[in-house]
Amino acid sequence: MTGLLRREVLIPLLVVLLGGGAYVTKPWSSDQPAPARQQAPASGAAAQGASGPVADVRLDLLTATGGDAATITRNPFRFQQRAVPASTTVRRAAPRPEFTAPPAPTGPPPPPPITLRFIGLIEAPPRTGRVALLSDGRGGLMHGREGDTVDGRYRLLRVGTDSIEMAYMDGRGRQTIRLSGQ
Repeated sequence: MTGLLRREVLIPLLVVLLGGGAYVTKPWSSDQPAPARQQAPASGAAAQGASGPVADVRLDLLTATGGDAATITRNPFRFQQRAVPASTTVRRAAPRPEFTAPPAPTGPPPPPPITLRFIGLIEAPPRTGRVALLSDGRGGLMHGREGDTVDGRYRLLRVGTDSIEMAYMDGRGRQTIRLSGQ
């Protein structure tokens, strides 16, 4: 089967190659004469070289500056402002204020954050108000009303339905603690 396949492919390929080679060597229509090749006229230095000697190159003309040409001082490959002609007046911008870093805080560092967690509310009779239930995270439970001292270090400033406000006994470190339920 491979021999049959080879013949089916090779025979048409051979015919195409031989036909193309015959056309290149001798066109099919031999009645018309082949067009005459025209030579393109030589241009520039090649035409002068063929007809006569080449003139000397004058390098001094390359370095000479023209009297009427404007002097270009701007570099197109750099981003900068254009040079202002001397006849126009130049406005001077107001000096920009210098950036100064904010001063470093002086004095004692702020107190550490309050580590108690607000875990619930106890509704008491209207005369006594709301009682906040607090946890210290180690299993100890505490409670207090507005104005009470909790854990000997903190004052309970406000008791709301979803948060409480506490501060250290001396009034520093005021912090809002949200209801966590745990």
